[in-house]
Amino acid sequence: MKYALVTGGSRGIGRAVCLKLAEMGFSVLVNYQSNKTAAEETKSLVEENGGTAELLQFDVANGAEVEKVLSVWQETHSDDYISVLVNNAGIRKDNLMFWMSDDEWNSVLDTSLKGAFYTSRALVKYMMNKKFGRIINITSISGVNGMSGQTNYSAAKAGVIGMTKALALESARKKVTVNAIAPGFIDTDMTKDLNQDELKKLVPANRFGKAEEVAELVGFLASEKAGYITGQVINISGGL
Repeated sequence: MKYALVTGGSRGIGRAVCLKLAEMGFSVLVNYQSNKTAAEETKSLVEENGGTAELLQFDVANGAEVEKVLSVWQETHSDDYISVLVNNAGIRKDNLMFWMSDDEWNSVLDTSLKGAFYTSRALVKYMMNKKFGRIINITSISGVNGMSGQTNYSAAKAGVIGMTKALALESARKKVTVNAIAPGFIDTDMTKDLNQDELKKLVPANRFGKAEEVAELVGFLASEKAGYITGQVINISGGL
């Protein structure tokens, strides 16, 4: 079996990625923290399309929990390993810096940056041992350009970009690629509170992107055809 883990796989970009990887023949591990109903919906959608999926509940921001859950999974799948990891889990708590609380800063970095570190650290050793792996980090245009009101989110996503580039250098000899995708405005639950009519005026393509468009890029980077691409950050932002 080919296994792929998608963190934050229950909704939005994560759900679209789960469906795409299942279409490619991967058995998808759908990670979620608390919204089991949404995770089960993703699992059902995968199965309705002829794929296989399994739910994995853990908080990516809790390093001990990540290590425990993934170690138990590996013990029960001794002949297999997770060859594709998509670090998609993330949260937004926007505020201007002079009003930003410690919790707003820490919780965003814990989920987006530490979470990607914990899951990557737990799985990259297996990928390197098997001499094949794909780590795809969903970052953000906010981490590339910065965005007002998002110093926490921009810092977290910029940190993921730095981690992507460094880990790519460490793992390339073992045929493990590490890349980042930086979406702009994508029409998901995370952006439902934004004024789409006003913000799309900033986008040369004059629209928000679709989660499925991000998933298509994930699918390519997860494939064997992308074996010579590593350490890269690819914007998918309509030209923003």
